[in-house]
Amino acid sequence: MTQEYKLKGVTSLDLKPGDKQEVEVEGIENTKVLLLNAGGKIQATGAKCTHYGAPLVKGVLTTTGRLTCPWHGACFNAKTGDVEDAPALDALPVFRVIERDGAFYISGEESVIKSSRRKPKFQRAATPSTQGDHVLVVGGGSGTLGAVEGLLENGYKGRLTVISNEGYLPIDRTRLSKALATDERKLAWRDKAWYDNGAVSWIEGEVTSVDFSSQTVLTKESKGVSYTKLILATGGTPRRLPLQGISVLENIHTLRTIHDTKKIVGSIGDKDAGKSVVIIGSSFIGMEVANATSGGKNSVTVIGMEKAPLERVLGEKVGAGIQKSLEGKGIKFYMGASVDRIEPSTTDPRSVGAVYLKDGTQIAADVLILGVGVAPATEYLKNNQSIQLESDGSIKTDENYGIVGQKDVYAIGDIATFPYNGPGGDGKFVRIEHWNVAQQSGRIAARHIINPQTPAEHFIPVFWSALGAQLRYCGNSYHGWDQLVLQGNPAEAKFIAYYCKGETVVAMASMGKDPAMAQSAELMRRGKMPSKTELEKGLDILSLGAPE
Repeated sequence: MTQEYKLKGVTSLDLKPGDKQEVEVEGIENTKVLLLNAGGKIQATGAKCTHYGAPLVKGVLTTTGRLTCPWHGACFNAKTGDVEDAPALDALPVFRVIERDGAFYISGEESVIKSSRRKPKFQRAATPSTQGDHVLVVGGGSGTLGAVEGLLENGYKGRLTVISNEGYLPIDRTRLSKALATDERKLAWRDKAWYDNGAVSWIEGEVTSVDFSSQTVLTKESKGVSYTKLILATGGTPRRLPLQGISVLENIHTLRTIHDTKKIVGSIGDKDAGKSVVIIGSSFIGMEVANATSGGKNSVTVIGMEKAPLERVLGEKVGAGIQKSLEGKGIKFYMGASVDRIEPSTTDPRSVGAVYLKDGTQIAADVLILGVGVAPATEYLKNNQSIQLESDGSIKTDENYGIVGQKDVYAIGDIATFPYNGPGGDGKFVRIEHWNVAQQSGRIAARHIINPQTPAEHFIPVFWSALGAQLRYCGNSYHGWDQLVLQGNPAEAKFIAYYCKGETVVAMASMGKDPAMAQSAELMRRGKMPSKTELEKGLDILSLGAPE
């Protein structure tokens, strides 16, 4: 039931556009709302991001009313509460502010105020008409989640089917490498009832081919599924190394699914089991797994070909600082190293026992985890005469993620190579393996399906990583950078790094400096990011105030 609740300690609404403050709600225990001025409109919204619960008062609010989470880049329209950018799924509730007798109140339902979220409400016909549109989505990850959410939120009326070989509904895949999570129920973003309410048909199956001329998708189970519009969201396949012993020995794992994390956790046992865990690969998956498995009596070792971990994305100086920080947790590193072979255990010849480097170094290994990247999962298209894959196996799309040369067919997420229009992008093609990018590309494709006249949306990629401390990153350096402007010390997990090409900041990374990433992403999106020279002089990005 809707009723009024007093805002504690509020005596005036003297907020300029872009201003915000967190206030307690009297009569509802441990509950706050965010009082803000969104483009001249003063109202209250939920105080916590609907993704992971970050306090939005510490985020970034533009003078026009775009609100960005300080942690993971979720964006909301502060006037309506609607989601504008991944990874949030639920919108924010918005509350009218009422002044009476010198006090201020909000009007709303207690449960909504307390939850700080507004779940989408829709009830589609259980069996939409077989006539007209039928959108078929292939895949079960972040891109699929974004596409389904986007279609339902925007009033899609036709049939909607998902084909997935994951074995479960879309999950928070980021927690697999960051926390080795294994509980499907806790990882699922939406339950089955949510998809049922949206009349989403879910088919468990593996797609083997697509007949674009007859608009039919074929599965391994010999099922042919027709469509009028097709979204391919098949994600990535973990790479394996062509090394002796790697395909036959037990306790050697890749990481992509819940099934993988269950196997890894089963092989390691608990953190005090005294196992030797070796990770080949020093990019984000490998480093996150190293962080997640450290801290007990197990030994954790990372082997990487770079001079420093994460060098390809963050550069040697930042990577070396993060390495030093993780060495403080007991993680050992062999950098600039190449693996020669894998040998079985002397006590159990069925299982891995050691990794040998090309310089002769032997590293004991009870468990071996491969974190050497992913390839676009497009095997089902390799011999298709109607589509040409890029050299890396990805699919070239336009800015709405429509496949070049195809009509009513889209590719999103890890398999898409698309024109990037962020700083330094200039429309050049990139492929980005980020959770947020996959989800947002799904939303963009969905909006284009519903209204092809919708202008293409240009967003700034955001990702985060658990590396002892939380790393935030925005922008994209796919086409290179030539100079680093570093403020702070990566080894102390407190820094901002700006990656520049000429005077243009093309990307930034930070630890312990929230909401610097959110501020930078918004400035990049608006084309107002400070120059390299300004940052070299020590400019504090947060001193610029609310972006205009």
